[in-house]
Amino acid sequence: MRVLVHHKVACLVAALLSIGSLVSRVLATEELVTSGCTYDGRSLIINGKRELVFSGSIHYTRSQPDMWPDLLQKSREGGLNAISTYVFWNAHEPEPGKFEFTGQYDLAKFVQLAKDNGMYVILRIGPFIQAEWNHGGLPYWLREVPDMTFRTNNEPFKHHMEKFVKKVVDELNKNKLFASQGGPIILTQIENEYNNVAEAFKEEGTKYIQWAASMALNLSTGVPVIMCKQKEAPGSVIPTCNGRNCGDTFVPSHPSKPILWTENWTAQYRVFGDPPSQRSAEDLAFSVARFFSRGGTMINYYMYHGGTNYGRTGAAFVTTRYYDEAPLDEYGLYKEPKWGHLRDLHHALRLCRKGLLWGTTSVQNIGKDFEIRVYEKPDENLCVAFLANSNPKIEGTVKFRGTNYFMPRHSVSILPDCKTVVYNTQRVNAQHNARTFIVAKQTQQNNEWMMNQEPVPRYREASMKTQEPLELFNMTKDKSDYMWYSTSFKIEDDDLPIRHDIRPVLQVSNLGHVMHAFVNGQYIGTGRGTKIEKSFVFQHPMELKTGLNHISLLNMMVGLPDSGAYMERRMAGVHTAAIQGLNTGTLDLTTNGWGHEVGLAGEYLKIYEEQEISKARWLPAKKDMPVTWYRRYFDEPDGTDPVALDMSSMGKGFIYVNGKALGRYWVSYLSPLGKPSQSVYHMPRSFLKPKNNFLVVFEEQGGNPKDILIMTVKRDNICTFVSELNPAHSKTWSRQDGQIKTVRDDLKPAAKLTCPDKKIINKIVFASFGNPLGMCGNFTAGTCHTPQAIPLVEKLCMGKQSCTLPVTGKDYGADVNCPGTTATLAIQAKCVRSKDKGNK
Repeated sequence: MRVLVHHKVACLVAALLSIGSLVSRVLATEELVTSGCTYDGRSLIINGKRELVFSGSIHYTRSQPDMWPDLLQKSREGGLNAISTYVFWNAHEPEPGKFEFTGQYDLAKFVQLAKDNGMYVILRIGPFIQAEWNHGGLPYWLREVPDMTFRTNNEPFKHHMEKFVKKVVDELNKNKLFASQGGPIILTQIENEYNNVAEAFKEEGTKYIQWAASMALNLSTGVPVIMCKQKEAPGSVIPTCNGRNCGDTFVPSHPSKPILWTENWTAQYRVFGDPPSQRSAEDLAFSVARFFSRGGTMINYYMYHGGTNYGRTGAAFVTTRYYDEAPLDEYGLYKEPKWGHLRDLHHALRLCRKGLLWGTTSVQNIGKDFEIRVYEKPDENLCVAFLANSNPKIEGTVKFRGTNYFMPRHSVSILPDCKTVVYNTQRVNAQHNARTFIVAKQTQQNNEWMMNQEPVPRYREASMKTQEPLELFNMTKDKSDYMWYSTSFKIEDDDLPIRHDIRPVLQVSNLGHVMHAFVNGQYIGTGRGTKIEKSFVFQHPMELKTGLNHISLLNMMVGLPDSGAYMERRMAGVHTAAIQGLNTGTLDLTTNGWGHEVGLAGEYLKIYEEQEISKARWLPAKKDMPVTWYRRYFDEPDGTDPVALDMSSMGKGFIYVNGKALGRYWVSYLSPLGKPSQSVYHMPRSFLKPKNNFLVVFEEQGGNPKDILIMTVKRDNICTFVSELNPAHSKTWSRQDGQIKTVRDDLKPAAKLTCPDKKIINKIVFASFGNPLGMCGNFTAGTCHTPQAIPLVEKLCMGKQSCTLPVTGKDYGADVNCPGTTATLAIQAKCVRSKDKGNK
């Protein structure tokens, strides 16, 4: 019989056990189980047991419900035992008192699926979340509540915040999803990274945080409350760390609270205009091993799967693709070696579980960059060690208990028995892969596009007129990205420049984010801000005529702000306007009288829905047409691989398929490297039907729709890159009866190649032992290349779904004395479906 004891009933249980044999007989037939989650200074205690928690962020709003089971299963396979998600207020309550908890926003279903996969859930309610999500998760209508100030000791804000938080808790309570009810939710988070704005609100901010903590603790969840980036978490609220290296940067605030990490950034979210940015699997693993070696007992990867900002859900300037460099990429495919290297790390840390949760720790510093941390229970012959080299460039050797251990640069070695290195963060045994996009041939058939031009409005046609331009956010109310500003003015022939080399210039100061300018119905240019500086000044020459002239400015936001103090005061849109270069001087148009049209005609008519197709006048498509709607039909690509659109031939705009909004595209905004931040866009298969899918693109600047490509996405190029110096795979060891045991006799490293399900290896693209260079998809042979490698690999792997290869120079006929050898095996193989095995 196993008795799990909650700290609040410990005394009662002790008394019951002392009664004697009568109670013993009762307990023998009726097990006493404590449900829920509590904590002490060492760790979370879940259902009466101390736990190491390996969590990953997956946002239910950024993937489709049919993807959830696969994402959760792959997370579990990756060694996670928990899933973390924010709760998205503006998704669940788009209008005051009108709640949405179905489909893509079925929070209870997502949490239940996590439970079905044997995983805990960390629920980050917020309800301010930031998350690069539109308005930081706050619904737009909050801005229009009288006397409203977000995230401070403001009664209107607190009233609506508490009402929503209680609604979420009630929704989950009725489904019995908190750990105290036997459900998977072990933690709830209130607020988010408040330290970033605390200085702006001073004492009123402190009062707000105390109120928020008290409100959250009084909810009927029965689980602990956390606050991330909150130095002084009130009462029993647990402060947690967000960042890249919390093992070195986080300072625990109270000895009675465990050390938890709610956001370990697996990559870097991107905004339009950003160059590519990545975080290596080795650096990520180093940060995690470092954190656990220093007393941490819960890690959450932000993100484990980033997904897609569908529709208009991304925050200001944030790309539609979100955290594509996470262990599971935007399409839910394994990104290797990140996924596998972390999986192996989780196994290694679980071998250390008992020492980390119950051992006594000691620290030995060896010089500037080397450190040894040990967790011991001598009475149980238990010893766990972490050897760390924090120098990013220099390797070294550490002597520990009479044995020398080689330490690669910037690495942590894990010794679950204080003897055996089962994992080093810099030595990757996991498989690598490369992603490819394949044009779906059947979608190239009948590639016929039609177009409908959006009307360019003039002042006299405007439904709303004012003396000066109106503010963009307040007018659009987050219902559309777009608003037209229009004005008209007369000039005489004498006003126009006499010289042919001089033309009038339209000058507009704009608070952001983007503006397309039209003069007398003709597009003349685009101005834009950036993520860092939203406002800009547009200056462009134009042609004017004697008499009445018309200026029409299509202004747009690219998402609402998601961070900072006083978000409710942010503004966008036209600020001032003038014409320079006239013979009579500058003509100020700011108070000339302005017309406003919120949204696009095509949006109001919903011409992106097939049943509304007759509301527009469709003509054969032409390229390079600004403010134009394009449409075509296509059949769903064969197979089950994810589907994507290559929008490289277009400028900026919006994509719909079968009436569903895929999101914003902006390939005309180039990074400093001269390429768009995103050119390929996910099109979920759940949006598609077998035949006659209705694709609609609204293009703002001009492009060629016939060159839009519909593709399938694969990770069928698999690779290995393993050195003879690597330790054996971490799963070579297990813990049995408190001791580390080997599960196989051969403790040498091995290289394993595994194709996705129902696929086999049908080609060895590259193989070399010695000092190969490059990365998966781009390997090159070094100076110590071994020609015998390809025949051997072909013999062991061709036609198989999986194969394991030795990693020794002897097996490949390598020259062990070759100058510069790293004793490394590199292989790239191609996987195909077994029925296609004859195809190369």
